[in-house]
Amino acid sequence: MKAIFVAYNQAYGDEIVELLDEFGQRGFTQWQDIQGRGGVDGEPHYGNHAWPTQNYAMLAIVPDDKAQDLLKALREKDEAYPDLGLRAFSWNIEQAI
Repeated sequence: MKAIFVAYNQAYGDEIVELLDEFGQRGFTQWQDIQGRGGVDGEPHYGNHAWPTQNYAMLAIVPDDKAQDLLKALREKDEAYPDLGLRAFSWNIEQAI
């Protein structure tokens, strides 16, 4: 299993959940209205008057055979709308209950 963490602009709304649905991935945890800024470029998302947008984040534990395709789909979404900001990271899950 792989853990996939996705941080993305709130403008994506439900699109990321819909993407998980397309891959048959039911389980996830989502955080809304979080603040942050990218490590390379892009505008900060602080939810204030100067930087009004905010981010959402999601963590999904997915089967190994779905992880690469899901990451590829997330990359394609980021490349289609680079100004919005979307980052995804994956790591191995050693154990789960």
